[in-house]
Amino acid sequence: MSDFDVVPTRAGAWSDAQMEALFAEGFPAWIVGDAAVTPLIPRVRDLFAPFDLTLVDHDEQPGATGWGVPLAWDGDPDDLPDTFAGMLGRALALHDTGGVPDTLAVGGAVVHPAHKGTDVAEALLRSLGDVATAHRLERVVAPVRPTRKDLYPLMPIELYAHWVRDDDLPWDPWLRLHVRMGATIQRVLPQAQTMTGTVDQWRGWTGMEFPATGDYVIPRGMSILHVDRDHDLGTYVEPNVWVRHR
Repeated sequence: MSDFDVVPTRAGAWSDAQMEALFAEGFPAWIVGDAAVTPLIPRVRDLFAPFDLTLVDHDEQPGATGWGVPLAWDGDPDDLPDTFAGMLGRALALHDTGGVPDTLAVGGAVVHPAHKGTDVAEALLRSLGDVATAHRLERVVAPVRPTRKDLYPLMPIELYAHWVRDDDLPWDPWLRLHVRMGATIQRVLPQAQTMTGTVDQWRGWTGMEFPATGDYVIPRGMSILHVDRDHDLGTYVEPNVWVRHR
């Protein structure tokens, strides 16, 4: 990783096009449809900026970015938040009450398309672990979005998360990287995020038409989108998998 430096993610440091190219690879457009997460993000970004980092190359171009939030966790898998919004809300509540965090929860980790298949993803996760160490947080956890679950949108996440290859490593590439680095699966979240939007919004997010009420398989969707034409509403519920790094 001598070709990359770790720097704080700074607003305005890179063009919108650069950061859009980075985030578009990691997250589909409809990720913004989680109404429970949207109002929390501004405070999260402001309060927890020290846990937001970017890997840059020798030309100071972003190659990967990641962020997390500090929270308190007793080590019991059942005590991990049930939703992504719940994770953010717990971190904010701890801050507001003056509590002492002991765990870094990774909120996102994205690698630029040009660096897929290299060791940049591993370097990013290790850098987030270093940030946790620097802030005296003894645990690192992450609600992972399995990258190939979209190939099997009908398969329950409870089964998919435990698919393994012949070498007993997870079948899913993103889960496999975490486990190869020493992480262990803690629990699955069938309803980690709920994205809602109008029919027109879902058209824009997916490039699809939704002529009738019903269930639809959407590009990059880990589960099914339900469209209710009568109420002009599309609802998509996405799973995550909690892993623990240390």
